[in-house]
Amino acid sequence: MGQATRTTKLFLDLGRRDQGGANSQKRAALDATAEVLTAARAFYIDFFLAHAQKLAERVSYYSDEHLELRERLISAHELLSWAESCTVETAAHPHPWAGWNFTERFAGMPFAYRRSVIKDAIGKVRSYLSNRANWEASGKKKGKPGLPAASDHPTLYQGCIQLQLEALDLKAAFVRINVYTREGWRWMAYPVTSSHYTVERLKETDWQRQSPTLVLRAHSAELHIPQMKKIAARKVMERKHDPDLVTVGVDLNVKNLAVITVRQHSRIIKTVFVTDHGLDAHRYRHLKMIAKKQWQSGRPVKGEHSNHQLWRHVDRLNADAAHKVARRIAQICASYPGCILLFERLRTIKPGKGSKSRRMNRRRANQLRGKINEQAKDKAYLHQVVSVEVNAHGTSQYCSRCGAKGERFSYRNGQRIVEKWGKLFFCPVCHYEANADFNASANVHHSLYGEWHWRPRQAKAPPPAPVEDGT
Repeated sequence: MGQATRTTKLFLDLGRRDQGGANSQKRAALDATAEVLTAARAFYIDFFLAHAQKLAERVSYYSDEHLELRERLISAHELLSWAESCTVETAAHPHPWAGWNFTERFAGMPFAYRRSVIKDAIGKVRSYLSNRANWEASGKKKGKPGLPAASDHPTLYQGCIQLQLEALDLKAAFVRINVYTREGWRWMAYPVTSSHYTVERLKETDWQRQSPTLVLRAHSAELHIPQMKKIAARKVMERKHDPDLVTVGVDLNVKNLAVITVRQHSRIIKTVFVTDHGLDAHRYRHLKMIAKKQWQSGRPVKGEHSNHQLWRHVDRLNADAAHKVARRIAQICASYPGCILLFERLRTIKPGKGSKSRRMNRRRANQLRGKINEQAKDKAYLHQVVSVEVNAHGTSQYCSRCGAKGERFSYRNGQRIVEKWGKLFFCPVCHYEANADFNASANVHHSLYGEWHWRPRQAKAPPPAPVEDGT
């Protein structure tokens, strides 16, 4: 049993007031809310850093499973209750600790906002303390983790936002948010740009909605609503010995973004080539223009970004291609219920020699592979498909039909030229000739089952001990 997550974005309309958007005062209220929550988060980060020993405290509890008293690390909920008792004025605790009076510094802040910043501060400080302990244990001089930053997107717990799905389906849809103004906290209605697709996505019963996050950008504002769904998927080791198991192997490349092969009963039953449709060449032209402009402008100025629009365009190209390829892989997995999705276990790939624009293009192509891998896993898991990364050694060098080592080549002007990155593959033993990317995708299945070259190697027997003859 596992869980899948996704995020649904709801855009606030901050356009002109005469065109149905929010006025400038409402935008200023969102900025003021984020500012005061950042200050409150910084308050609790300093508080937990000053009492770091509390975060490492061990508490006793009774285990119903083992029927005995055990110890565990103090939970975030218990830390939240302790922090409120030390910093917030209540009837039970009328006198907060000296110098840590949260009620006095942030008068009138709703308790839901206060608890959200406390939870954020607990996560940030615990992560910082863990990273610092690992750094100290490593003995390295460089790489010391910095103190946690207080800035973050505000989380809107229940009581900070009023979201009615029925109202979102209307043309004039609004969402009410409890925001901070210079006079205090008040509720404001913000127009949203919704659609029938967004409403249906939020209404799906299998997906449980979580607390939304307010994301403020330079010229826009969004509500990111996370959703969680429980997934029941069997483990790979339980299904690996099933004779009817279907495996979907994916080989990621540059021109052929993905070569997908489906195997069942030891034979390939389906093959799909997903090409880049000229993406690599298009991206290279833009990166070549960026490299030329960087050379013309001379030494870069620290803190300034050059060619901002071109970089954003290249990022959007990669993001769109990754989404489309991952969706195609997930669609194929959905047509074979209970299958296993296979990827190669690729490490960091460094760009080779060449011009600056060529190196940048190879780096972006490698990033695209990683995005396709991550998104395809997430999308396939929604269909109860588990993903596995297999040993990638030799998948493009060995024959997928007989297991012998072959060679890659290409045809140029009618001549057969053997080269490392050739488009075709040839086996000298069985004379099998095929597309090199297809051959590598078929070998991904062999790597999972440990066949031929990927058969587990047996440990060498130790040499026999010398026999003493007594001489």
